[in-house]
Amino acid sequence: QNPHLQRLFEPLDADVEKLRGAGANALFCPSDREVYPNGVEEQTTVAVPTMTNILCGATRPGHFTGVTTIVSKLFNIVQPHKAVFGVKDFQQLAVVRRMAADLSFPVEVVGCPIVREPDGLALSSRNAYLTPEERDAAPVLQRALKAGAAAVLAGEREPAAVTDLVGEIIAAEPSAELDYAALVD
Repeated sequence: QNPHLQRLFEPLDADVEKLRGAGANALFCPSDREVYPNGVEEQTTVAVPTMTNILCGATRPGHFTGVTTIVSKLFNIVQPHKAVFGVKDFQQLAVVRRMAADLSFPVEVVGCPIVREPDGLALSSRNAYLTPEERDAAPVLQRALKAGAAAVLAGEREPAAVTDLVGEIIAAEPSAELDYAALVD
């Protein structure tokens, strides 16, 4: 198997058990060869550049092109009526919705609410890669976002004031570093 893809599927066994517990009776888990019949170095990609060169995409070049390419392949292979994506990765959800609409995929892309740990950290299989110190610091993200939202609800209308507040809260956590903060419509 491709080592890069294998790392993405490390939590698969745990997910399979969760699916069994939820009553699922089928799971589509294609091999690398099924998804990449011509090898991982295929020539065709799917991109939504106006939505992916900003925010998270600005610091992760190529990430969303990988997402939209693999999701479009899966939509073609599976031909689902609905596809569920978490709103935790809101930019990804918006990009996939746009891609599905632009390419006329007959699929409803549904946003699934964020599920959180008791301390506020969003549940994610990627949390397993955090060191104990990083895990302890990570809930600062939700605290900062809540403070920014509260400022807006209290009447703050200057975007820079809100993003500065978010940045100050994150900067106060020594183990955290702000990549970006933005208010978007």
